[in-house]
Amino acid sequence: MAGEGERRSDPALAASAESRRSRILDTSGGRGGVAIASVSTIVVFGLLAFLITRAPGWPEVQKTFFDWGEFKSSFPGIARAFKLNVKIFCIAEALILPLALALAVLRSLPGPVFFPFRLIAIAYADLFRGVPTILVIFLLGFGAPALQLNAVPTSTTFWGIVALVLVYTAYVSEVYRAGIDSVHPSQEAAARSLGLTRLDGLRYVILPQAVRRVIPPLLNDFIGLQKDTALVGLLGALDAFNTAQIDAAATFNYTPYLAAAVLFVAITIPLARFTDWLVLRDRRRRQAAGVAA
Repeated sequence: MAGEGERRSDPALAASAESRRSRILDTSGGRGGVAIASVSTIVVFGLLAFLITRAPGWPEVQKTFFDWGEFKSSFPGIARAFKLNVKIFCIAEALILPLALALAVLRSLPGPVFFPFRLIAIAYADLFRGVPTILVIFLLGFGAPALQLNAVPTSTTFWGIVALVLVYTAYVSEVYRAGIDSVHPSQEAAARSLGLTRLDGLRYVILPQAVRRVIPPLLNDFIGLQKDTALVGLLGALDAFNTAQIDAAATFNYTPYLAAAVLFVAITIPLARFTDWLVLRDRRRRQAAGVAA
């Protein structure tokens, strides 16, 4: 309890935390700092708005991309179609997390007897990180149904999810592997000294620490996954992007694309801020542990 009180009253730690809290909007100067930040923000964005709206082609751009009437008429349909993007994201994420963890564990298994498994894991990660996501979606979305096998689904949404799972499992497995490698070998040695088997040590000692450390980069990958669900629309699925494309083709106006973009931003920005909060919380925890030591 005394150590906790010392950490709370440590002026250096408090100053460091305050410095990180004010990284985006610098409030270190008190009210004066807030006023300066507000004025500079208004000036910068006001200048940008002035330059853009005074451009020779602005009236045509405004009519084509920022038509409020077109935005209101297309937004409800695009919002309904956006539910498919959210569904794809949730299903893919639920599959990626365990598959990527299994792949990372396979790659970290020591000993010559596990070499074939490590080789398969390395080849998988290299292949699906090297091929663009859009090509994987096209190859599976158009190629697999063309086989005309009874057991092979023909749903474009299904194959879009499969493609995203294959690609992002490769990326997320590398994130997991980095977390596993960041755990000091002494942790495994301590687990073995307590009588735990290698598998139990991995399960109860190594993986909990590794997963906790890689939560922020995992969330960054899932922000990218949410955006890439729009690629499934290229297969013909009626998601937000495809619906916006249909509306734009019918009206010769690109404002529906803006409506779709607003929906994606409404999802990704909260995820990004949540990631920042987790990073800051982890940094504070590490600082507190360092002060206690």
